[in-house]
Amino acid sequence: MVHVSISERAAAGDDYRPKLSAMEKATRRDELVGQSLTSRYSEWVMEALDDLAGNFLISDPEIPGHPIVFASAGFLAMSGYDRADVLGKNGRIFQGPGTDRRSLIEIREAIREERTMEITILNYRMDGTPLWVLFHLFPVFGTEDGRVVNFVAVQVPVSRKPVHEQRRVVGSCRREVCGEVELLGNLTVDSLSDSGCRENDAEESCEAGEVERQKAAEAAACVLSTLIHCSELTGRRVCRARGSSLGFARLPSSLTIPLGRIKQSFVLSDPHLPGMPIVYASDAFLSLTGYSRSEVLGRNCRFLSGPETGDEALHQITQSIQASKPCTVRILNYRKDESTFWNILHVSPVRSATGKIAFYVGVQRDEAAKADRHGLSPEMKQLGAVGAVKVAVRSLSFGVGASRAT
Repeated sequence: MVHVSISERAAAGDDYRPKLSAMEKATRRDELVGQSLTSRYSEWVMEALDDLAGNFLISDPEIPGHPIVFASAGFLAMSGYDRADVLGKNGRIFQGPGTDRRSLIEIREAIREERTMEITILNYRMDGTPLWVLFHLFPVFGTEDGRVVNFVAVQVPVSRKPVHEQRRVVGSCRREVCGEVELLGNLTVDSLSDSGCRENDAEESCEAGEVERQKAAEAAACVLSTLIHCSELTGRRVCRARGSSLGFARLPSSLTIPLGRIKQSFVLSDPHLPGMPIVYASDAFLSLTGYSRSEVLGRNCRFLSGPETGDEALHQITQSIQASKPCTVRILNYRKDESTFWNILHVSPVRSATGKIAFYVGVQRDEAAKADRHGLSPEMKQLGAVGAVKVAVRSLSFGVGASRAT
């Protein structure tokens, strides 16, 4: 059996090296699902969640496929599924022919934008029985880095109340971000076989009342309280609102996940914030410089400069940024331990899908680096990293810049 730590999640994707067999990948993914909650929360988290009366699922967006990692006893009893049928699966398994695709788009957008949303939607039990539920989704954030660690989806059964008005489509259908944050989907609950719901009645909808909304809010509060308590026992506290002691909004996981797969040294800076602070730093950058992520985020890239760093290179970078153009410079930089290295630094603007500059990427290359065993030159690897960053940012639909509120 392959041993897996929860910190290796990002390596479980298709770009993981060395390549694993299909069976090894499945085993690895199963272990990630099993470790998802206990890696952050106390070992009693499962028991504590099982004691809650609500109907809810918990998913992990950092595991490829965004699988379900916990299903409450109430949910299993009312949906007809066994826990083994649900864990490790994506929420799409609860959809059916009558599920409104416009509602799925709304849910997908809420996941990408990492925000709370509530919608009434038609789902299906394991035996195929259609039923209406109030679907209440909210993200859970880690306080140490502001990243979404879980999504919680609470479901409350809704009595049949046809709504004759056509459903409003919120916004336009945005570009799909393939292979990153998967659609959590919709989660089915208690069968309402006597309510008159018809499988082919996809054009009508049900409207949740105040009673259902209150039940969903109370259940959500209980789940969050339990998760917070269990996270405090391990020192890895979670919360419902994204916090930032650095003065800027954290990047959503729909961007940090693809960025984390780029195995080069680079940082992203937000030109829309005072001081143009770093808002993302790759693991390779931290390894190259010796700094921790908390020591990097929120600082200007000039912190790598030292007494022997030339002003000419810094001036060239400033001019390129002012002109919104890329540049490559050779600059003497300093690591945390005060050792120096000649940095072949490529700085380039990164534009969003709308064509506006969202970030600047700075890709660092130690001049002493040589071609890898695959024959790629350091220059080609550096330009490849720039291209990969641009693709990741342009695929987003949440807007321009990290400073946009989420």
